[in-house]
Amino acid sequence: MARIVILGAGVSGHTAALHLRRMLGRSHDITVVSPNAKWNWIPSNIWVGVGIMDEKQVTFDLAPIYKRSKINFVQAHGRVIRPHGTMDDATPTVEVESTLADSRGEMITLPYDYLINATGPKLRFEATQGLGPDGGNSVSVCTADHAVHAADELAKTIERLKAGQKQKIVIGMGHGMCTCEGAAFEYTFNVEHEIREAGVRDKAEIIYLTNEAELGDFGVDGMMFKQSGYQQTSRMWTESIFTERGVHSILGAHVEKVDPGVIHYETLDGEKYEQDFDFAMLLPPFGGVGLTALDRDGSDITDTMFAPSGFMKVDANYTPKPYEEWEAADWPDTYEVPGYPNVFAVGIAFAPPHAISKPRVSPNGTVIAPAPPRTGMPSGVMGKTVAMTIRDRIKQGASVAAQEASMAKMGAACVASSGTGAFSGSAAAMTMFPVVPDYQKYPKTGGRNFKGTRGEIGLHGHWVKVMLHHLFIYKAKALPGWQLIPE
Repeated sequence: MARIVILGAGVSGHTAALHLRRMLGRSHDITVVSPNAKWNWIPSNIWVGVGIMDEKQVTFDLAPIYKRSKINFVQAHGRVIRPHGTMDDATPTVEVESTLADSRGEMITLPYDYLINATGPKLRFEATQGLGPDGGNSVSVCTADHAVHAADELAKTIERLKAGQKQKIVIGMGHGMCTCEGAAFEYTFNVEHEIREAGVRDKAEIIYLTNEAELGDFGVDGMMFKQSGYQQTSRMWTESIFTERGVHSILGAHVEKVDPGVIHYETLDGEKYEQDFDFAMLLPPFGGVGLTALDRDGSDITDTMFAPSGFMKVDANYTPKPYEEWEAADWPDTYEVPGYPNVFAVGIAFAPPHAISKPRVSPNGTVIAPAPPRTGMPSGVMGKTVAMTIRDRIKQGASVAAQEASMAKMGAACVASSGTGAFSGSAAAMTMFPVVPDYQKYPKTGGRNFKGTRGEIGLHGHWVKVMLHHLFIYKAKALPGWQLIPE
């Protein structure tokens, strides 16, 4: 019997767990560790954050799903990995800290034969003074709870608009090293839609503040595609949406501090500015969750398994080199941790080898550059791929080659809502192939294949977004036929 421990129950971890149980049957032990009792379909937090959905529509309890699937569930934080065991016992283990009310803080040791780190990110609100909803001066949509709070604050803003008070609304990135620009873009236009529907659009100034050097970058160095027979870029496409909706933008910005009603930020030219606001939704930068790795004798080997960011090193090329010299081949294929063929890191938990968008530094030495996104569809594909590798090694032997799913060979689709409504809603639908541009293979088309890269906006995209919401929650609940829904 093999023992498989999965740290994290987000898209990657939950997908891996369900596929492992399906592929291995009941003869092997699968344990999922998550500090959260509920699963959250994070893309739909955008709709919770504007009051279109409530929290119950984007979350569900994990325990009943795992009980039905015969998967062990431990509600806890992952803390310490001992990949070589201890001096007394060479069995690899991971130590976790309970988050249950009646055993909070209790340490539990879980032995494993295979370990998947799918912990996702630590939301680093502390990286920017005054950022965030917990003791800070801005709201967030990173969790379902945060999104509920954001919706409440937005409702108050709309009431002030209806009372005739002009309001400044700032949405975007709360630090120069943030990722998930697509989420901020999506929230911006959902807020704009709600204000327009409320009949008070003329009284609101909406500002998109981002670390992107240009609109349409999205942390993937933008895209080139053909539309109606014409070649265009995601910059042109995105700028047209901003112009049409009357949304202003502040580009290449690093937020230094958020005071009540005032954002202090620096731009790529080294100048520093202040932006006043009445409502601000600013995303935090991400970091690793803070796992520690110890050798058999208790010595700290964290830096051998983790990058300084706290994300786990995998089979990527981490050799330092200028941005201009990186290649698509630098990105990981298997997500196996070097030296540990039974340990993997997937989704946001793995350390990217370099930025996809060009890192830029202000004259003051401030790095202002979007971090690589590793969420959504790619996360699900990684989770399933690693599950297939573990299945193969259990059934055929530990030396079997790992399955591959490089982001430099993987396509992805993103549907960003820009307002809900069965007949009035719309969404920006984007596909790209590959996610990580390969400038050697596709030198004339921005590193991507035109056949798999496109962008459209319209009502049909909104219908697709709604359909995906219901499909992926159905899939995550492991309801009949769930495995037929692609990642």
